[in-house]
Amino acid sequence: MKAGIRVPDVTFRTRVRDDSIEGPNPFKWEDKTTDDYFKGKRVVLFSLPGAFTPTCSTYQLPGYENGFGNFKAEGIDAIYCMSVNDSYVMNKWAEAQDLKNVKVIPDGSGIFTRRMGMLVQKDPEGFGVRSWRYAAVVNDGVIEAWFEEPGLRDNADNDPYGVSSPETVLAWLKEHSVAEVA
Repeated sequence: MKAGIRVPDVTFRTRVRDDSIEGPNPFKWEDKTTDDYFKGKRVVLFSLPGAFTPTCSTYQLPGYENGFGNFKAEGIDAIYCMSVNDSYVMNKWAEAQDLKNVKVIPDGSGIFTRRMGMLVQKDPEGFGVRSWRYAAVVNDGVIEAWFEEPGLRDNADNDPYGVSSPETVLAWLKEHSVAEVA
């Protein structure tokens, strides 16, 4: 992927809260499209190997969550966290992380991730297919900036983290302010 490329057109199967449903699982299925997430917005999308995993849960997701105000000040409308996990897992992870700012996108079948060229095998961890770690600034569905961790390959013996960190993306945004982009 690189700047100037449009994100793939995909439909995501999500579970959304529905207060008209009683009981312990008040959620219903709702399809969301790429346009629902990206059309008419300037967002940060970051993708990672899996919900509840150490680096993702300790550094990357909390960093974006806690830094939301700083991203908003740089012209970002939303921050999305994507993983090749189903909606049930992503929703429970969002709940466990007490997310208020970052929205999760379940790519359960890895269709979006595959079309982004970021689907990798992570068999040594027992994960199967997952996303390579990356982030992007996406403006109205078009990639404005791309932050891919080095070493993209199947069954990598490491899981690099830094290029897609909130600190790196925020630094880029500050260098390329909305005034310069417009």
